[in-house]
Amino acid sequence: MLSIKFTPVHDTELENYFISLGMEHVVEASKGKQRGVNDMVQDTPYKPVLKDLHRLHSLVRENRRTTVLEFGTGWSSLIMADALGRNQQEYGDAIKNLRRHNPFEMHSLDDVQRWSQVAKDRVDAAGLSNARFHVSPVTCYEFQGRLTTRYKEIPQISPDFIYLDGPDQFTTQGSINGLSTTHKDFMPMSSDILLFEHFLIPGTIILVDGRAANARFLQANLQRHWSYSFDEDYDQHLFVLDEPALGKYNAAQLAFYAQGGTQ
Repeated sequence: MLSIKFTPVHDTELENYFISLGMEHVVEASKGKQRGVNDMVQDTPYKPVLKDLHRLHSLVRENRRTTVLEFGTGWSSLIMADALGRNQQEYGDAIKNLRRHNPFEMHSLDDVQRWSQVAKDRVDAAGLSNARFHVSPVTCYEFQGRLTTRYKEIPQISPDFIYLDGPDQFTTQGSINGLSTTHKDFMPMSSDILLFEHFLIPGTIILVDGRAANARFLQANLQRHWSYSFDEDYDQHLFVLDEPALGKYNAAQLAFYAQGGTQ
């Protein structure tokens, strides 16, 4: 079984962690007023939550991730791009013999151009050049007779870390038999990952932020051997593709992961 590494830090150390990364502005932004859960149509972006961002940064760093696919942009885009950049500095030479064709790239997908641009501006301001931002409409999609959503276009990459935190259920287009996710009593229900599940390599991590119903839907419909855990403290669902290596390249990549990394 692939061991996933994560070293938590005490809440009192979170600010120092991001200051050590040169991200004092993230710390300052975290002190603002948070947007309400029901304020979906407001123009104010969510403020960063340091605890969650630290977990993202640490998972990418400590588990030596090489390629990230993010559903839904935000402060997370900056944090994961930074983590991948640091991985490249430390492990760039180590993956030259692995079959990775988008090494240390962070691909972020959103259906709202404005939020994608806000996230891109943050990454650009940090001087990072390893992030790619994609915008695509999201439509209702019938998956085996059940209502879900899917982006019309997904970046063609092979991620080893997938962060599912989008799309917003209220920006979905269309309906199925008169139903859509835009009803306030419904919830997000993305099925995008199921489309390319069989192309993912053993060792891949999926992190679902909140979205409990969506995580349970994925757990019920993913067909390969995924280990699953729920962290109540973070309200996050973690899936790990725990299968034997596909061949020598994947075996080498699993061995690379197993060596672990630093925060």
